[in-house]
Amino acid sequence: MEIQKEDYKVWYEPETATVKIQGLLRENGIAEYKPIEQLLDHAIAQDVQTLTINLQQLEFLNSSGMSILSRFVINVRKKKTMQLVVYGSNKISWQKKSLGNWQRLMPSLKLEFEE
Repeated sequence: MEIQKEDYKVWYEPETATVKIQGLLRENGIAEYKPIEQLLDHAIAQDVQTLTINLQQLEFLNSSGMSILSRFVINVRKKKTMQLVVYGSNKISWQKKSLGNWQRLMPSLKLEFEE
């Protein structure tokens, strides 16, 4: 499953249970994020033990995108049997602060940063 636009790419790799997002996510409002939200819901529906989301190449994320990804974290938390691993990058300034906030939403979330 894959969504590719001029500025970004979002895809799910079932063999590793990993969602990868790269580029610049700056859609206009929540409604335009619907395809991405559906892809994230599809990943959750696979009911894997550990689900990973790799954001190491996500350079920009606007507030609507942050809302969609925060809802994703909450939906994984609701599963109770699923572990969420988030890979971020220290090289992308917004990630350190914003991704850390997700641990408040889901304390069991495992957050790893590449240097």
